[in-house]
Amino acid sequence: MSMPSLAQAIAAAVLTVCALAPSGAGAQNFERPVRLIVPFAPGGTSDILARLISPKLSAAIGQSVVVENKPGAAGNLGADAVAKAQPDGHTLLLMDVGSLATAPSLFSDLTFDVQKDLAPISMVMFGPYVLAVHESLAVKSPTELIEYAKANPNKLTIANSGVGGATHITAVAMAKQLGIQWKNVPYKGGAAASRAVVSGESNVIINGATATLPFVVNKQLTGLAVTGEQRVASAPDLPTFKEAGLPGGDAGTWQGILTTGGTPPAMIARLNAEIRKILEMPEIQQKIAEQGGVVRAQSPEEFRDWLKDATTRWGTIIREAGIKGS
Repeated sequence: MSMPSLAQAIAAAVLTVCALAPSGAGAQNFERPVRLIVPFAPGGTSDILARLISPKLSAAIGQSVVVENKPGAAGNLGADAVAKAQPDGHTLLLMDVGSLATAPSLFSDLTFDVQKDLAPISMVMFGPYVLAVHESLAVKSPTELIEYAKANPNKLTIANSGVGGATHITAVAMAKQLGIQWKNVPYKGGAAASRAVVSGESNVIINGATATLPFVVNKQLTGLAVTGEQRVASAPDLPTFKEAGLPGGDAGTWQGILTTGGTPPAMIARLNAEIRKILEMPEIQQKIAEQGGVVRAQSPEEFRDWLKDATTRWGTIIREAGIKGS
């Protein structure tokens, strides 16, 4: 048998290297630990979801996924950190994306462009809001709350997750539609807002079910109603806003995952695929359902369209109400 020529040997070596090298999806590989930034304090809806998803995502990509809480400025501090990160998919943002939709209309000095500097990966879930009050407040129904508020203008304090956040805007719009007045009190995230009402520091809360419903179930707060199309399984006695005759029944917390703008499409596609697989897991769906939420996976394109539309809708409410970010 004749020996191969030099040219043949080189060609064989090249073919071997190509066979061993990653395919064109090389940009999808994860080279170091991933930061999953939650721009709110621990214990809120975003934080709970991040800690539910991160171990599964870590197993899928072969790298650690470290949850990092970075609260402040209604979520803008953490979002800014992701917007300015290296655009390689190793820095992720999980938050109530309603806050991103309101930011351009609230903050004239916003340090990032929501549409350009952040890249949507997938929506994660929709969770209803819970309307609840401190147990000392002598109201047991939405009707009694409205009557009390009308008889006592600005006496009630309603906690929210931050100035300009979705819960703040919802409370402002609701008060306007009901013809009542209450004082909005901002906190660093939904968990802090919930705890403030449990302690009696504030009277009322409209907040994500994931962070607030456990306090209702444990009788630490008096639940009055929930948003969404149906009652929550873990608190079936609470009527929906529609059943109670309240406005804003379509409000709620939309939680989504984004990364840095300019991240390669292949990496975004990989992340979307892995996150959607996680959201299809029965145990994940069950845990989200137990918190009153519903899985809402989307493609990056669908998520981008949702964010653009929400930014327009919330912007109208903000301008009409004259709300300014702090």
